[in-house]
Amino acid sequence: MDQPGAMTREDNEAAGRGGAPRRWPELDYSQPPGAPALYAPDSIAWHVFKNPVSLFIGGVAAVLLEFGEPRVRSGVWGHSMFPYDPITRMRRTGHVAHVSTYAPREVAERVIARVVRMHERVRGETPDGVPYHANDPALLNWVQATVGYGFMEAYAAYAHPLTDAQRDRFYRETQPAARLFGATGAPRSLAEQREQFNAMRGALEPHPIVLEFLGIVTRAPAVPRPLAGLQGAMVRAAVELLPDWVIARLELRRDTLPAWERRLLRGAARLLDRVPVPGSPPVQASRRLGLPGSYLYVGRGRL
Repeated sequence: MDQPGAMTREDNEAAGRGGAPRRWPELDYSQPPGAPALYAPDSIAWHVFKNPVSLFIGGVAAVLLEFGEPRVRSGVWGHSMFPYDPITRMRRTGHVAHVSTYAPREVAERVIARVVRMHERVRGETPDGVPYHANDPALLNWVQATVGYGFMEAYAAYAHPLTDAQRDRFYRETQPAARLFGATGAPRSLAEQREQFNAMRGALEPHPIVLEFLGIVTRAPAVPRPLAGLQGAMVRAAVELLPDWVIARLELRRDTLPAWERRLLRGAARLLDRVPVPGSPPVQASRRLGLPGSYLYVGRGRL
């Protein structure tokens, strides 16, 4: 139910019968030449979504915020593969996030429309009998706020500092994609994001699924092999990224990162913010638009 990459009941049942879930098609982000994306190459989003360390930290933080909301939690846990195949689910989420950011606009619009169609079938009731529907704008707005907060704040904390003006710009830039997902009330500024968080204070609640999710993302091989030794620290960094009142509401344990772990995470994130990965979506997309593959990593393209 988090906007990038929800999976339908039909996909789950196919996997449960021993069949492979339907795969998202591989995408060549370098084609066709000159095709614009939903976001401009000089957008804050092009920088935020290129960094695998902050994406993992921010993604975990976003899901914790989403799972604190009972309707979102019920929709994701009851209608996706997360409980039994979290790695595929997380990869789908990453794929749709990259498509939304770097793919040609027409491709991004087509993939987002597919996600929206999947969400249309995701509906039911929470254990307390509260109805939910994945395409409910109120839930989509919350998800959009959590995704923006998680990815951007993780990037600012570990890869590259951001000013409040840059945060405002990021939220403005996300509006076209947010509207395609149906999040017509997604935050347009840092102030609106904070307002949405404050409005959700009374709705968030602790639940065993939140702790189960933390266990899954701590144990499962969810990051590239060179980062595997940092996975536990990245999960702890995700919890630490949450506002204090959220940690208290969800009854999470704040394990403050020791200085040496924080240095390791920042070192890895900052290195990967300067070193292009050949064949990655941001590198391919830059070349599609006539820019060097290193555009986002060195020289005039860097923040």
